[in-house]
Amino acid sequence: MKRSVLLAALGLALSAAGASAADFERNIMTGGPQGTYIKIGRDIAALGAECGQTLNVLESAGSLENFVGVRNRRNTQFGIVQSDVLEYLKTFEKNDPEVQKAVKGVRIMFPLYNEEIHVLARNDIAGLKDLAGKKVAVGKKDSGTFLTATLIMDILQVKAGERMDINPDEALPKLLSGEIDAFFYVAGAPASLFTGNTIDKAKFHLVPITEAPLLATYTPSRIEAGTYSFQDKPVDLIAVKAVMMTYDYDTKRNAYHRDSCKTVADFSNLIVTGLDKLKTTGHPKWKTVDLTALPPGWQVGVCVKAGMALDYKPACKPAAAATSATDDSNEEYLNLLKQRLQP
Repeated sequence: MKRSVLLAALGLALSAAGASAADFERNIMTGGPQGTYIKIGRDIAALGAECGQTLNVLESAGSLENFVGVRNRRNTQFGIVQSDVLEYLKTFEKNDPEVQKAVKGVRIMFPLYNEEIHVLARNDIAGLKDLAGKKVAVGKKDSGTFLTATLIMDILQVKAGERMDINPDEALPKLLSGEIDAFFYVAGAPASLFTGNTIDKAKFHLVPITEAPLLATYTPSRIEAGTYSFQDKPVDLIAVKAVMMTYDYDTKRNAYHRDSCKTVADFSNLIVTGLDKLKTTGHPKWKTVDLTALPPGWQVGVCVKAGMALDYKPACKPAAAATSATDDSNEEYLNLLKQRLQP
């Protein structure tokens, strides 16, 4: 990724520190409507709803937009990003003051799951080296797919004939119609984009990714046979870790920071205590979550650790309590009215 692209993405004017508590909300930035991020976000929001806390699940272009959103967007306490986005930014931190400023205060909340790097291509494209000179879709410029595709092709020194900056859901019909030769898609398998569309296995396949230079950055993985209807055999490839991000709020600063820190602590507690339920009823990727698998070089937030304390109790507001309060209020009104109407 060119430095100008990164700095453009980091160019939002609104700082998270400047948000007020007057219209306080809880938001998590996720991804596209068919991706795994948004489903994970909805699972987390469901835990909040059981506690009487509303968490708005926001669609986005993906990892880089989410990273910037947690840092700069009003009322945005959470975002889901890919770990190689963090590693990419980390490489600039020591030498680039603008990037150093951008990453200041951003923290890991929890590591989540591995996301498989899908490359769907024509069957004559046997490996990533065969993408040289081809038309390849690499995702929108502010997405994690774009970053990963760029890093992989740079590492392998593969130069596409034409790189199209379009989302995977836009790329799939172009591949099926022959307008492009392949496209990248970073998503936890099974990705609904591939399960909800008819793909001819006689024409298209998932490209194996086993090149040794990539294993220094990414984790070996496998998509088992039958995961997708067009896939008869297991496919060895690589994966990147999905991470839930937050911000290191300062409770001494203002009411917004205090409320946001409380939100982060509450949801940290809800996720830890509700992890078994998430693995049972949530997206299948919850079954692979290992909360100890922290990517190196990044810190867990203070507010996260506050919610992890054994004696911590989240501020839950059951619906029954709200109903009771309403009834009590009406009863008080009727009693006052009765006193007023007495002769």
